[in-house]
Amino acid sequence: MPNPQQNFSLWSSCRRKLIATMRCSCGISRHDKPINSPAVIKLPEPSSEEKNVMMKETIKRLQSGENDVVLQGAKDVRELAKTDSEARTNFGLIGVIPLLVAMLDCEDVDSHIEALYALLNLGIGNDMNKSAIVEAGGVHKMLDLVTPPKECLPDVTAAVIANFLGLSAFDSNKVVIGSSGAVSFLIKTLRGLIKAETKIEDMDSQVVQDCLRALYNLSILATNVLRMIEIDGFVQFLLSAIGGDAKISERILLILSNIVSTPEGRRAVSAVHDAFTILVDVLSWMESPNCQEKVAYILMVMAYKSSEDQQAMIESGIKSSLLELTLLGSTLAQKRSSRILEILRTDKGKQVSENTGGGAGTTLSAPLCGSGDNAESPDSSSGFSNRNAVKHLVEQSLLSNMRKIVKRANLRQEFVSLEHLKSSVTLHNSSSKSLPF
Repeated sequence: MPNPQQNFSLWSSCRRKLIATMRCSCGISRHDKPINSPAVIKLPEPSSEEKNVMMKETIKRLQSGENDVVLQGAKDVRELAKTDSEARTNFGLIGVIPLLVAMLDCEDVDSHIEALYALLNLGIGNDMNKSAIVEAGGVHKMLDLVTPPKECLPDVTAAVIANFLGLSAFDSNKVVIGSSGAVSFLIKTLRGLIKAETKIEDMDSQVVQDCLRALYNLSILATNVLRMIEIDGFVQFLLSAIGGDAKISERILLILSNIVSTPEGRRAVSAVHDAFTILVDVLSWMESPNCQEKVAYILMVMAYKSSEDQQAMIESGIKSSLLELTLLGSTLAQKRSSRILEILRTDKGKQVSENTGGGAGTTLSAPLCGSGDNAESPDSSSGFSNRNAVKHLVEQSLLSNMRKIVKRANLRQEFVSLEHLKSSVTLHNSSSKSLPF
């Protein structure tokens, strides 16, 4: 009867020869005439019994104690778990994970990298393995690899961040990872990658994306949000990084969406100088509707929770940006911008009522009448009703906004007359259902 070791070696040898043959066949020029070559023989998938034999041999390698043999065992796990979900489950059940985690204690960098990626592949779509990695002490051992006095090698750092991303997707792991010091490590690494003098396009975008995605996963938990905002200058750093690459900005806005879900997070955002100016500017990114929708959510939450933030938004010029978004934004962005306008209008109406001492029947609810507006305020002697006053203010705001749109489009002034703009505004007021007025 053949030895299982011989079966495994024979299967591995055939597999390597097949891959080498396929690589050689890819060297044919597209200008060469096709030839009638024999069909490539497809190597049959190993049976369940053969897979079990391979797994047993793999775990023997990991238990051997010889560095080269253990390293090969980690490579086998990494390869088999990459695409085979059944192999991931079986490896977890037979106790491979503690052996791989133990490899992180050795001094060999190659062993660290192979063990890290083997663990990463074992956790793909498998919450049981993700939990087992954390229970085996994997998070703390990973942090030890990237914490002084250990030299922080880029390949090891990238592998650790990728693991934190995968492990943090499982809700039960968020508490352990957040309390381990991983948040500080991720933020420190992200700051090192995103420098003021460096263009985001020139960086290793995959590591940056993994860092941001891991922080987003962790920020879903409120206690982790508190850890993030306690790190000096983190919120300010996030806001200052908005405006470069659209994908990076979108990830940052996702993190900020979770941060503003807590009172402490909202106060941290409000405390940043020019925070609302930066956020309001994103509303004009018509080429990035996802960013517009996310920043509209952030502003909507903050406007709903704080009258002080409402005033700061008005002073940052949010009115014209919201009106433009209501006209030209995506469906979700239109709904959110309309909601912000409604919140600001209602709050303004309350302020007018309190200042005039009027009752419920005399409250004037007007949209965004900031001190910087050029729109005329309706006089009580003009005969306007409250409804007509609101309509008049909306018309003036839309007219001002459309002038900006025309200017941005570089249209010649004579092609768009004031009367034409006015008629367009009037028509929109009579037919639009998207504005909350």
